[in-house]
Amino acid sequence: MKNKINLDKIITDLAKDDEASLEELFGYYYPRLFNFSRSFLKIEEGIDDIIQEVFIKIWQNRKKINSTVTFNSYIFTITRNLLLNELRSRFNNEKTKEEIRNLSLAKEYSSMEQIEYCDLKETVDNLVSELPERQKEIFVLSRIEGLSHKEIAEKLKISTKTVEYHITLAVRFLRNKLKDLGLFFLLYFYFFL
Repeated sequence: MKNKINLDKIITDLAKDDEASLEELFGYYYPRLFNFSRSFLKIEEGIDDIIQEVFIKIWQNRKKINSTVTFNSYIFTITRNLLLNELRSRFNNEKTKEEIRNLSLAKEYSSMEQIEYCDLKETVDNLVSELPERQKEIFVLSRIEGLSHKEIAEKLKISTKTVEYHITLAVRFLRNKLKDLGLFFLLYFYFFL
């Protein structure tokens, strides 16, 4: 499965409803997707469910997959999007926030960590408030309220390309500001993806 010729055959067989080709893809990609997901989520709980959903989506779209050149980025993009949904869901859950805090610092530092979390959140909120009005509106709908690009486009009566454009600009602005503050990696993975 490591060479392109086998991937070509698997993609072709997949389009012909061959379940064995899906199993072969699963066997090859599972360890990579698991490690990618673990580094993204920082905890292993729920990763198997996400990976299973990735392969359900691949099976559902098997007739549309026509390029082996882009398949690797395709499967990781699906995984990334599902991980983002999971992160948003987890960060809206107070119990999960507490678990992550407990994982990141020893108990004796938990009150200090809570203060730091509040400071970081305030920093992010201040940066978001600096965005141009339309970018801020779209960013909040996407990253805070969890709406899809399509849902935002319908709500604001604009194209999905316009939504993507504004989110790209907003994330670029925030990334640059957070990098200047030395907070980029911490906040980027936990708040903005």
